[in-house]
Amino acid sequence: MNNLLQRIDSEIERSSLLKHRFYLLWSEGKLDLGQLKGYALEYFQLVKAVPLLVRNVMSCCTNDTNLKYVLSENHREESEHIDLWMKFAISMGLNKNELVDYVSADATNNVVNFLLTLTKRSVAQGAAVMYAYEKQLPEISRSKINGLKQFYNLDNSQGGTEYFLVHEEVDLRHAAVWKNIIESGSHNPSESESLYQAAVDSLWAQNRLLDSVCERYLSPLVGS
Repeated sequence: MNNLLQRIDSEIERSSLLKHRFYLLWSEGKLDLGQLKGYALEYFQLVKAVPLLVRNVMSCCTNDTNLKYVLSENHREESEHIDLWMKFAISMGLNKNELVDYVSADATNNVVNFLLTLTKRSVAQGAAVMYAYEKQLPEISRSKINGLKQFYNLDNSQGGTEYFLVHEEVDLRHAAVWKNIIESGSHNPSESESLYQAAVDSLWAQNRLLDSVCERYLSPLVGS
């Protein structure tokens, strides 16, 4: 198991979203407000889906009542984060109707559906998908907050950075839950390769979502 987690952690580092073009431009203050609005709209599709991803894993958990309870708490928290994202979007100058009625890119929808499918396979594979997602979020959230404060004059006076402040803390716990599931040995040891691939697929999907934002909102020349 340790070797499996080491492989997954290495892949998370290699495919870190902080290395993606969009987040590099964010951390350098090279995105304009329209591009940040576009990101807020497009990424909302994943924010809305995260509680569903957790619920999918929970649905695979048939006998372990303790784990079901832990995951139900995770699901509750993720559901509450949807409103926090709305606060971020509003702080960017969007309104709630724009966010709710937004028609996202096909690439974004495909990524979300792909992640939903991945988390339906088994508890262990779902945990690998979610670990690869939530392990990164505390560091990513810190980077986003720094960029918003330094380059975009956005603080938390109107809740504009609350989503990211919460994820600096809560995803340390959430990632630990998914890590424990992978380590617990509740799956067949012969499944190790499928768990690794589930994490790799999760990372690909997360990067593909940012690609989708770039394709819709960034000129091909930006940051090149």
